[in-house]
Amino acid sequence: MSAAAGVLLFGLSGPASAETPKDTLVIAAQIDDIVSLDPAEIFEFSGTDLANNVYDTLVELDPNNMGPLVPGIAESWSVADDGVTYTFKIREGAKFHSGNPITAEDAEFSIRRVIALEKTPSFILTQFGFTTENMEQTIKATGPYELTLVTDKPYAPSFVFNCLTAPVASIVDKKLAMEHEKDGDFGYEWLKTNSAGSGAYSLRSWKPNESYVLDANADYWRGTPAMKRVFVQHVPESNSQRLALEKGDIDIARNLSPDDIAAISGTPGIKVEDDLKGRILYFSLNQKDERLSNPKVIEAFKYLVDYEGMSQSFLRGQYTVHQAFLPLTYLGELKEKPYSLNLEKAKALLAEAGYADGFDVQIYVRTDPQRLEVAQALQQVWAQAGIKAELVTGTGKQILTQYRARQHQIYLGAWGPDYPDPHTNADTFAHNTDNSDEAGLTGKLAWRNAWEIPAMTKATEAAVLEKDSDKRAEMYRTIQREHQQTSPFVVMFQQIIQTAERDNVSGLRTGGATHDVFFWTVTKN
Repeated sequence: MSAAAGVLLFGLSGPASAETPKDTLVIAAQIDDIVSLDPAEIFEFSGTDLANNVYDTLVELDPNNMGPLVPGIAESWSVADDGVTYTFKIREGAKFHSGNPITAEDAEFSIRRVIALEKTPSFILTQFGFTTENMEQTIKATGPYELTLVTDKPYAPSFVFNCLTAPVASIVDKKLAMEHEKDGDFGYEWLKTNSAGSGAYSLRSWKPNESYVLDANADYWRGTPAMKRVFVQHVPESNSQRLALEKGDIDIARNLSPDDIAAISGTPGIKVEDDLKGRILYFSLNQKDERLSNPKVIEAFKYLVDYEGMSQSFLRGQYTVHQAFLPLTYLGELKEKPYSLNLEKAKALLAEAGYADGFDVQIYVRTDPQRLEVAQALQQVWAQAGIKAELVTGTGKQILTQYRARQHQIYLGAWGPDYPDPHTNADTFAHNTDNSDEAGLTGKLAWRNAWEIPAMTKATEAAVLEKDSDKRAEMYRTIQREHQQTSPFVVMFQQIIQTAERDNVSGLRTGGATHDVFFWTVTKN
């Protein structure tokens, strides 16, 4: 075990420590949702945080200015007049953690393996028409340091580039991955628990549901990070995170409850930073269930939420009421909030649907304290309308596995954008090309909830091709208004992340509404 690891593990249960090492960033967070470290498979919040620091992408977002895209592994790029041919000039001289040089062949390999492996986030890239049959023609290293991509349609270029900032588009060390290949898996089994990146940090160790440790990349093309090591410990309880922060055993607590945030306010040596994230908190109704697919029942559920009550009590300061699938700050954002708690209206709707006496139902929710509080609040309100809800709980991995298999009745969870473009959420909440179980469109929430929407699917496909930003924004607002009224999704809140830090920590960037956490920007005074 590393020295940094010893500091944290001892500090959480032992006597107070003076402080963490000057060159080490020690973080307490909830990281039990990590199911894989392979960027071709990573699709959970904690996993994307890790990938964002261990891997680089062709184009990236500037942590200090989350607007325009900036060069990553590609130092420049262009789009041909045909609107479908994209050329990227790979940065010469950059290296992977292994010491292997980064070339266009690595970029070609990385994107092709995503297509071939067909893991959950692969749809972010396959939506451009890339398939196992055509990838040798559409994803090509056209020179030692030149990559060419050919899409199937002339999409808005910003959409293509924004997608390439997602972790699934991370550039993987081909030579290292293929040294661990088994049965043509592109190194997948090995990369599930190891890394082959070029980012600011390399993976030192990972213990599922416990911790991960990152070491600084001394040869990082942006410069060596100030923090030589980052240690992230899984601490599910807010109170435990707070105590460790107060004692100086950790530098950052990422999941404090509003009560614990209030408790440390004004504490010498501690500060709290707020950041509006793109994460949406919602619940959804599986349309395979005859009761939950009734339009009147769907509408009733939207009036059976105490939006303001929750946001002003146990969610205070950490979630703002929001009722559309695009987060605030995104192109096409919708600020309209047509629903509020109305028990009598909900009861009338249930009666019209033939359920005047209510029914029994299950809510699937991970054992996260805050989500459990939301589930219990819903449970109490629903009971007043005759709906008796049983909570089905488990780890993030357990609940997500059932959700992705369409085995839930009602799912309560969160969704964060995969790239800084409105299609990221429109594609999952309002797009479903094949509603059959065999389709396996696990990356699409509309499919997970068995919601068949041919007309809305076409509207979403049209919006992503529109190059005029103003027209495109209005198209998304129109889709969202219909979605609010008819969908089996009840969008409730948008997250405001409150990160508690020791006051000698500077430069932590949590990514705003469009991205994930950056560790390489951190310094300590």
